[in-house]
Amino acid sequence: MELSRLFVSDTCFFSPPIRCSPSPALSTFFAVKNRRSRRRSSFCSASNPDTLVAGGAAVVAGAGEKHEEDLKSWMHKHGLPPCKVVLKDKPCPNDSHKPIHYVAASQDLQVGDVAFSVPNSLVVTLERVLGNETVAELLTTNKLSELACLALYLMYEKKQGKKSFWYPYIRELDRQRGRGQLSVESPLLWLKSELDYLSGSPIKDEVIQREEAIRKEYNELDTVWFMAGSLFQQYPYDIPTEAFSFEIFKQAFAAIQSCVVHLQKVSLARRFALVPLGPPLLSYQSNCKAMLTAVDGAVELAVDRPYKAGDPIVVWCGPQPNSKLLINYGFVDENNSNDRLIVEAALNTEDPQYQDKRMVAQRNGKLSVQVFHVYAGKEREAVLDMLRYMRLGYVSDPSEMESVISSQGPVCPVSPCMERAALDQLADYFKARLAGYPTTLAEDESMLTDDNLNPKKRVATQYVRLEKKMLHACLQATTDFINQLPDHTISPCPAPYAPLLK
Repeated sequence: MELSRLFVSDTCFFSPPIRCSPSPALSTFFAVKNRRSRRRSSFCSASNPDTLVAGGAAVVAGAGEKHEEDLKSWMHKHGLPPCKVVLKDKPCPNDSHKPIHYVAASQDLQVGDVAFSVPNSLVVTLERVLGNETVAELLTTNKLSELACLALYLMYEKKQGKKSFWYPYIRELDRQRGRGQLSVESPLLWLKSELDYLSGSPIKDEVIQREEAIRKEYNELDTVWFMAGSLFQQYPYDIPTEAFSFEIFKQAFAAIQSCVVHLQKVSLARRFALVPLGPPLLSYQSNCKAMLTAVDGAVELAVDRPYKAGDPIVVWCGPQPNSKLLINYGFVDENNSNDRLIVEAALNTEDPQYQDKRMVAQRNGKLSVQVFHVYAGKEREAVLDMLRYMRLGYVSDPSEMESVISSQGPVCPVSPCMERAALDQLADYFKARLAGYPTTLAEDESMLTDDNLNPKKRVATQYVRLEKKMLHACLQATTDFINQLPDHTISPCPAPYAPLLK
């Protein structure tokens, strides 16, 4: 379910100056198809970045928005108690779109102070969307992810325009346009040519696979429409796949993905929530411990550090690697202690001793196809862990295998030439991965000094640069192990059944 369950936690933070990019061709994330037309060619979109498309009618926000109620005022009007935050503007250089809003302290705050408490009546959850907790659990267990259901609900709400209770919140999401506080849209919304910025990295294929998973969810939308009584009663004639194109759904999905909150210790139907004043209006930081928390009848945020009036409020993103941060939220964290690479090693199934090796691997907590996580700053430990696994794969003499089976612990007796062969295979693997990128680490670092670098290319370059740094560290650790061998004149032994790396 990993591909369909796109969210694991809240959003996070990266430190370089804000850079925003143009949004996708369809300019608002909840644009809808004109109800009077069922033809696929008639999906509504807006050419003006300040246009809000709702229910087939265009409402130009522009100057007229000054007379409309802002998000926080609307929330106070509908039950938000007095709070200690304000909404501020953060301009986007070189961007024609309106400034991004962010939540800041309205007064000095101390550790433990509650910045705001949003009542459940202003929180969007599946329980609210589907009107029935049992239906919510059934749908998300068997058909759709929580994000798909939430995206569908808000797309329907947007069709009502200003008649929708959620109009001020949807307008705020449109203003945000799926952008993180300090970055660009998720790569899910990039053009194919822009995805080439990620060439050489496994994340490029991950983005494509994620889009395919979203398309599968799109194809199931009609099912949720029929099963969810609340949606059916409000929109009895608007079959989802006729009302919304896949591209519109994908944009809405990405926008919801960037702001959904994963609540703890609540029912399944309430665990994923859209919280006005929450993401993406909050700032994000990886070393923060403050989280939006479900309390009696509300979702509140207690701060984990002192703030001066005007400071942006920050929250924690959870232990996510940069690949998750980039795909889910469109940014990377340069100082992310949870960042990691994945290396997959597999015992050779053609090896006559495969079953015995598989048994030994399992006895030591490993699998016949083992995924190794290489964490930033801990590359040497990861290489050593891989080497132990590789040694098992290189054992070829039946008597040595018997010795391994009867021994305790992960140590496999290998000859010096086998040790050199295993290390050489690891070194060649890391070199091959580095050679797969169109640019070198030095070229990436030079590129990032360009202040006029395309924002999407900048965040992509930051990402692949961090990957390359980990791969270089792995290669260096492997080289160090080779240099520690007692006899460098020994040639690597041939290994007809060497483990497979990818």
